[in-house]
Amino acid sequence: MRNYEELEVWQKAHALTIKSYRITERFPRSELFGLTSQIRRAAGSIGANLAEGCGRWGDAELARFVQIAMGSASELQNHLRLAKDLGFLIPSEFAVTIKDLTSVRQMLTAFLQTLRDVRTARKSAPFLANSERRRANGDLRLASL
Repeated sequence: MRNYEELEVWQKAHALTIKSYRITERFPRSELFGLTSQIRRAAGSIGANLAEGCGRWGDAELARFVQIAMGSASELQNHLRLAKDLGFLIPSEFAVTIKDLTSVRQMLTAFLQTLRDVRTARKSAPFLANSERRRANGDLRLASL
């Protein structure tokens, strides 16, 4: 288990969620249960999935939740584009928000790759001695016993 608040990607996703709430405050009241809600939910879901994944056991489960967060990021991008096309977001506000979202997406991709690399290293560890296998699995406490 990890502390999700220490993840830079979670911190940036959280900041993006706050930004999403603020930019949707100016949307038409008629969109409160439509596009406003969808943007807020998709933005919040990125960080929430990272938090949930960090609360699970093992990198495989965390990787699954990172993938779900990536899906939420794609959904958010779609909703932001629709908001811009409908005139709810000015182009400069859209561009800055998309830039922030792109940064989060890149970080999610890198984090997922790191998790997959760790899993691959662990799967290739059977030929190692027990102490080396423990070290490859990240269990340094057991390796020193």
